[in-house]
Amino acid sequence: MTLATRHWDRLGNGGLTFTELGFGTAPLGNLYRAISDADARAVLDLSWDCGVRYYDTAPLYGLGLSETRLNPFLRGKARDAYVLSSKIGRLMRATTPDKRDGFGKWFDVPARNEVFDYGYDGVMRSLEFSLERLGVDRIDILYAHDLDVFSQGSQAALDAKLAALMGGGYKALVSLRDQGLIRAFGAGVNEWQSCQWMAERGDFDLFLLAGRYTLLEQEALQTFLPLCVERGIGIVVGGPYNSGILATGARPGAFYNYDPAPPEILAKVARIEAVCARHRVRMLDAAFQFPLRHKAVVSVIPGGQGVGEMRSNLAASQAVIPAAFWAEMKAEGLMRPDAPVE
Repeated sequence: MTLATRHWDRLGNGGLTFTELGFGTAPLGNLYRAISDADARAVLDLSWDCGVRYYDTAPLYGLGLSETRLNPFLRGKARDAYVLSSKIGRLMRATTPDKRDGFGKWFDVPARNEVFDYGYDGVMRSLEFSLERLGVDRIDILYAHDLDVFSQGSQAALDAKLAALMGGGYKALVSLRDQGLIRAFGAGVNEWQSCQWMAERGDFDLFLLAGRYTLLEQEALQTFLPLCVERGIGIVVGGPYNSGILATGARPGAFYNYDPAPPEILAKVARIEAVCARHRVRMLDAAFQFPLRHKAVVSVIPGGQGVGEMRSNLAASQAVIPAAFWAEMKAEGLMRPDAPVE
């Protein structure tokens, strides 16, 4: 299988080539359920054999487990053969198993506590630790992780973290990029508003935006995505299925934005499903393909814990969606009129 690629070169330094289908490795950190090392490796091997060459991870995912599972997988592969991103903003501090963070979210993971640190030294230490866990000599992209109200709990808490980043960590990221130790930096968040705030105040290269530019949500088209096009900022779309509901459909218990979907979301997804049925389009395929219609988007990175999910994502990356489907979505008011679909 040959996967389509997109080249990004905002800085004129040769840039990076992303596969349109990337691999988000949060599920490899035993997100919501534990999987074996063998099963994690099987999913990774399948992704590589099918052409995936962009892998995103973070210290948070499995409190280090995701990065350490990538280590043996990446060992022996030519470093220039793939693009690798990780994140800064949290350091992992060893603790006792009964006091670790993430109970109910991460299963069978190292005993660690998360320590937020967006300062200059925090960025440098986070990079050093990630290089050790991953076993690589460089990381291509560093994203400042979870700078959004959803993750920080309040606007006041977010404002403090943003100030810490711009007052310290940002300078470290610029220095690392200027020295060629990383190729690019940005932020990995759940809200486009934070991305826009940062883009207006700093020289950011890429944003990993989870769940906020999807078949279900397109508010980012108002001001943020036009700004990205103007400045050459690339967008990696995470969470293209909005935590699952665009993959599972509007069934009872379907997840949206990490929680059970509210009635209004279930109703909208049911309407999208009806349009899909009329055009014989798998909703998951449309959900994967939609963000790639925007010229700022360089890759879509759905997660996948099992080989079956990986095969489904691979199929979605190859799907052809008829123009009539997009036209009816807009005619039914299920998509913004200005959303690019070609």
